[in-house]
Amino acid sequence: MTLTDSTTPARAGVRYGDPDFALEATSPVIEHQLRHRSVRAFLPTPVTEEELRAVVAAASSASTSSNLQAWSVVAVTDPERKRRLSDLAARQEFIVEAPLFLVWVADLDRGHRLAQRNGEPLDATAYLESTLLGVIDTALAAQNAVVALESLGLGSVFVGAVRNHPEEFAGELGLPPHSVAVFGLAVGHPDPTEDAGVKPRLPRPPSCTARPTTPARPTPACPRTTSAWPPTTAPTG
Repeated sequence: MTLTDSTTPARAGVRYGDPDFALEATSPVIEHQLRHRSVRAFLPTPVTEEELRAVVAAASSASTSSNLQAWSVVAVTDPERKRRLSDLAARQEFIVEAPLFLVWVADLDRGHRLAQRNGEPLDATAYLESTLLGVIDTALAAQNAVVALESLGLGSVFVGAVRNHPEEFAGELGLPPHSVAVFGLAVGHPDPTEDAGVKPRLPRPPSCTARPTTPARPTPACPRTTSAWPPTTAPTG
């Protein structure tokens, strides 16, 4: 951890649309995360196999409920397949233009196959909790992947429209039963001519320490901010 000083770039200020806001403690990882932005324009340079393996390794290092790792990821580079997937996902052209399209899958089928192989019942996957577990595991892994790929100089954007036609998407990718595509991730080297920057987030409330509520103090110790949104100092682009 490092303490901020006057020479530290005010990346937190850009993130929160407030040039006076700064973090009192930071690190290279935090500064890297504060630079995150969505990328929808890519150079034709391919993502290498080595880069893809590194990104998946980082994804696999994310937290996972009971170490079940109930997710899978499908890497798509074939232009024709990307075009078909784009047609199913609101015809977003950057899916085709990105050299790599990752489809993140909540995958409970692995558990079913293991149970079947060992002749054991697997009733738990019929419950909503198991579905939530798979989706949450998938999201945690994907966010780890985004941090990793950005550290390699790559950019990305999430695609929720893969859920528009889940059965068709599963058929195109040959997904097994008990699995569903949760979102996609277009990945590539950012086109420097794209007019896109860091988008501000909701204003930060003053720091406070949460305390238990009591009959004498029924309101939370850290109330939600009521600041206007968006801030008038929000960056453009």
